[in-house]
Amino acid sequence: MSTTSRRGLFLTFEGLDGCGKTTQMRLLAARLREAGEDVIELAEPGTTEIGEKIRAILLDPAHENLSPVAEMLLYFAARAQTVDEILRPALVAGKTVLSDRWTDSTRAYQGYGRQLGLEWIDQLDRIACRGIEPDLTVLVDIDVDTGLARARRRNAEGAAAGGTRMDEQSRAFYERVAAGYNELAARYGRIVRVDGGGSVEDVARRVWAAFEERRRQRV
Repeated sequence: MSTTSRRGLFLTFEGLDGCGKTTQMRLLAARLREAGEDVIELAEPGTTEIGEKIRAILLDPAHENLSPVAEMLLYFAARAQTVDEILRPALVAGKTVLSDRWTDSTRAYQGYGRQLGLEWIDQLDRIACRGIEPDLTVLVDIDVDTGLARARRRNAEGAAAGGTRMDEQSRAFYERVAAGYNELAARYGRIVRVDGGGSVEDVARRVWAAFEERRRQRV
């Protein structure tokens, strides 16, 4: 663990848009609660009142002129608020925290997708997160075309009808993001790739196996 005072378990879910990570996080949270664990769920960016306002700025298609650096800083502003308001207190209290995206998303989307590199992102992570790193990161692995098709279908059918600013990115952008996730998985031992193919139940079994393995290692 990164900090000696932290007693809770911090798990993050990563992957391309449409990979199914949100569904898998919720299923794991429900299973842990059924087992009697105290679980907190986070969504990036968002969760806090301030984070939700930042999220609205980031996803609004009208903000097509938002610069990559400004975009990166906004993600970290929302993350810093989550750390202070929710994450740090929950971990100190011994709770299990699951997050739908964390700094690895910024590494993949802004570092690789926007081609900003990782140096700034790693520095900002130290400032915003102050040494708190995930104990386990589940990378739900799917190909670019499947992810884009799922995400656009979801947005067309749901509350995000009309799409978001991120839906307007090129396929080349998402290919860079996917390549970035591949490099991150090779760089960080805490990242476990889980095949996102098959049924929701199939993926959930793989996620649970990865979680159980990491929990055994942590004891």
